[in-house]
Amino acid sequence: MKILVFDIGGTSIKYGVCTDNVLQDVKETPTNAKLGGRHIVETLISLIKEQSGYDAIGISTAGQVNSKEGYIIYANQNIPNYTGTKIKEELEELFHVPVTVENDVNAAAMGEAVYGAGKDYHQFLMLTYGTGVGGATVTNKEVYYGSSYSASEFGAIITHSDARLAGNDYFDGCYEKYASTTGLVKMAMEYKPELDNGRKIFENLNDPKVMDILDKWVDEIMLGLATLTHIYNPPCIILGGGIMVQPLIMEKIAEKKSRFIMPSFAHVNLIPAALGNSAGLLGANYLASKNL
Repeated sequence: MKILVFDIGGTSIKYGVCTDNVLQDVKETPTNAKLGGRHIVETLISLIKEQSGYDAIGISTAGQVNSKEGYIIYANQNIPNYTGTKIKEELEELFHVPVTVENDVNAAAMGEAVYGAGKDYHQFLMLTYGTGVGGATVTNKEVYYGSSYSASEFGAIITHSDARLAGNDYFDGCYEKYASTTGLVKMAMEYKPELDNGRKIFENLNDPKVMDILDKWVDEIMLGLATLTHIYNPPCIILGGGIMVQPLIMEKIAEKKSRFIMPSFAHVNLIPAALGNSAGLLGANYLASKNL
């Protein structure tokens, strides 16, 4: 079975071919997200036309997704005019194969559930840390969607109540403003404006102040993880996103766990994702093959 897989992010579209669940020929192209949802669909169409002999198409994408009908429920201003885009309907009409569309964090979680860090767990939560904080809940290799395909918006957990009460945006005072990589960079730039990305921050950890900033940022991460641990009591929480490949982050999380999480929840494993940038593609493959 041959499935074309795509992972649409704000910066790039990763794509490849899964043949009998083996991911091959992975490439990427700029999303050019500011050009809007129509541009993304046209890019997909162009890339699909380069392929032949496939049985299905699996798509992981940013935004809230109605995975049953394959359209974008909501996407923020990072991808203009993406809300309402009927990806499944249009691609099935053009290419005459089944198309599966899923939210990117849900797809990554399913990739980890079947092929990665979650394969030995019947249930787990997954969070990804990047521009924002994404979340997914998996039970028995199924995503929990809630009443409108928008469950597990973990980035909206309120961790700074004063900021939320004083603010006008739904995410003021919320987890993703502080625990995302964006939040870390903001903290670092307040100290030194040149520390404008994660790589530069980690290159300057010999500066005690930078290390202190990183430590405070991990505290922000733990606020959300403690809340989720105590509410869900899952056997495992998987942590993804590019910054989580840094061993120091997971070391600090392990060190702080007993401070934030009750002893009776100490068995909850906080572990890094295993599949890296392939998680969304592999998840899209699994969901597309399941839907055939």
